[in-house]
Amino acid sequence: MYQSQPEGEFVNESYYGESHYGDAAVYASPPPPRRRRRIVIAASLATLLVGAVVVDRAAAANAESRTAKAFQEGMGTPDRPSVHVSGFPVLTQLAQGSLHHVDITANDIPARGATRPLPVTKLTVGLDGLKTSGSAEEAHARSVDATAFLSYDDLSSALGVQISQGDKPGRVDATASLPLAGDVTVSAAVSTVSGNRIAFSDIRVTQGELIPPAKALLDKALSKPIPLQNVPDGLRLRSVTPTESGVDARFTGTSVTFRPSSSSAA
Repeated sequence: MYQSQPEGEFVNESYYGESHYGDAAVYASPPPPRRRRRIVIAASLATLLVGAVVVDRAAAANAESRTAKAFQEGMGTPDRPSVHVSGFPVLTQLAQGSLHHVDITANDIPARGATRPLPVTKLTVGLDGLKTSGSAEEAHARSVDATAFLSYDDLSSALGVQISQGDKPGRVDATASLPLAGDVTVSAAVSTVSGNRIAFSDIRVTQGELIPPAKALLDKALSKPIPLQNVPDGLRLRSVTPTESGVDARFTGTSVTFRPSSSSAA
């Protein structure tokens, strides 16, 4: 039975946040003012944070680009190296004038002005305290840890004999191929000597006969240390480790500057 509202009264239940659908009641009320303020503040902070990350990432990309250009100019690499700036925020580091840590990976660094040119197949560099000057062609690092990978193909081309991994740790095999006489293979220990050079010692014949022509060829290849003339000035060769595909040469250094013609020439 229909019951009318008392005269002068009109009740709109949805106005008070309540509506009926069958036997169910749904309440839809706006959040209290304090909660609305919190939502607005949280959204504003999120927007600011996203904006700060975008700006910081742009600054990092610019620093990476400048460092890559300085390294390429200094080392003469055919392609721009890969550079990654670590740490957040980068803007704070730039404001302080020094990047905490930067990783660089470069390929095919040529050997310039060498009598036996030995290119660096791949160079990975970790730089701490990197400062950039006003010129994009120069960068200075407080300390550096680097590994130069020398492929056996590049070593073979530089030495004039075929170089491969030896049968024992710390050794390589060198093979001289002669017409008619065949191949002669010797095993040699690999070590570092002053002037960023790689030396071969304790040479032993492992295959074939060391006839005079083969001996002359192997002596020419192995008797004198071969210098690594295409690493940044200030780096010092600490160790060499033969691997399956080449030799890893580890360098460290302090106060290292990358600039044009900055490679060592020992």
